[in-house]
Amino acid sequence: MNRIALLATPLFALTLAACASTAPTAPIQQAPIVAAPAIVMPNVPTPAQTTQQALATTSVANGFVDSAALASMTAKDSAEANSAQFYALQFGRPGAPRQWAGDKGTTGSVSVGPYVRVNNLDCRDFTHSVKVNGQDFTKKGTACREQNGNWAVVPGSGAA
Repeated sequence: MNRIALLATPLFALTLAACASTAPTAPIQQAPIVAAPAIVMPNVPTPAQTTQQALATTSVANGFVDSAALASMTAKDSAEANSAQFYALQFGRPGAPRQWAGDKGTTGSVSVGPYVRVNNLDCRDFTHSVKVNGQDFTKKGTACREQNGNWAVVPGSGAA
């Protein structure tokens, strides 16, 4: 009986091997691997945040306009100056001034330089000129766009 068991085991193994090798197999198909292009987005808030919230907090009272000029400006003058300052910083071309006009002949102009990356923030030099009550005022400085989209004057960067 041991002999039959010994003969049966290799015979059984060969039978299984023959079945396995003769069974039809379907070819394995692989989908081609396509690498997605890397998209690097700047650290910019959504447009709704930028125009509504950041515009509201980019205030000429925060160092964008000479303080002597600011004291003589009306609410409309300040609102026009704020808007011009924000849009010049956010979208302006270097050297292309953005003009604004307020009440009673008050006018202004904002010019910006190119974007410069500083400490992971977008920064730009600016010059904001204001003419109020026949007197000219100029404020120069550097502003950086913070992570929340607000533009803030870099302390110590402004010169009259």
